[in-house]
Amino acid sequence: MKEKYEKLVSFNYKMGFLHLIQGFIMLFLSVSVIQKIAEFKPMIVQNYLSFNTLTSSLEPATRNLFNLQFGVLVSSFLFISAIAHFIIVLNQEKYVAGLKEGINRFRWYEYAISSSIMITLIATLFGVYDIASLILIFILNATMNLFGLLMEQVNIGNDKKNIKWAPFIFGAIAGIAPWIVILLYMFGTGNFDLVPWFVWAIIITYFVAFNTFPINMILQYKKVGKWKDYLYGERVYIILSLVAKSALAWLVLFGAMQP
Repeated sequence: MKEKYEKLVSFNYKMGFLHLIQGFIMLFLSVSVIQKIAEFKPMIVQNYLSFNTLTSSLEPATRNLFNLQFGVLVSSFLFISAIAHFIIVLNQEKYVAGLKEGINRFRWYEYAISSSIMITLIATLFGVYDIASLILIFILNATMNLFGLLMEQVNIGNDKKNIKWAPFIFGAIAGIAPWIVILLYMFGTGNFDLVPWFVWAIIITYFVAFNTFPINMILQYKKVGKWKDYLYGERVYIILSLVAKSALAWLVLFGAMQP
């Protein structure tokens, strides 16, 4: 059993380097090589009500806040994942102690930050430039992941028949909200034939890739097949993290090059 834990720690070390290398490559491309990505800096705005003295009424108004450094932020998504893996290696005693209880706190805190950055960037590709909307999308997605942490915390020591699913359900509700906003922007014109290919690619990739995470959790708690061993599910989480985040990060980055 000790060997299994050591292999997982080593696996985190290797995955950290894979994320780190990709992050540097992406940062280099977005800043120095591909000009179109470097120039893609959406203007983030603030919507508010302004009093019109001529009509004596409140009217919608907008002010520009700042340009979003899109390429740099996409690479940060991978850097954060790399840092999280290295933190696990440096704190392997706490990591292993948590795994023995059926919990990995490091995972959920990292997901709460990194995946929230990614979905916020995806939202800007669909035209969500309002700072208030972007903040809400970030917080809702982070909340979804923190519910994942709560799911593991409340079920420490529980057997298959006594699993508490409330955090999982609440997390799913929080997680779907940002996508309702994004889809409203995506289908706002009603001209589905004009939706660019990369938009469909991002939607499908995100849906398939990130739905595998809750499926992995369900299989863990239902103790289906190899998932009877919590460590098997942990390894699946690590693999999914690399594959899903890598595919989505590159897709989003090159999506910034599209019209």
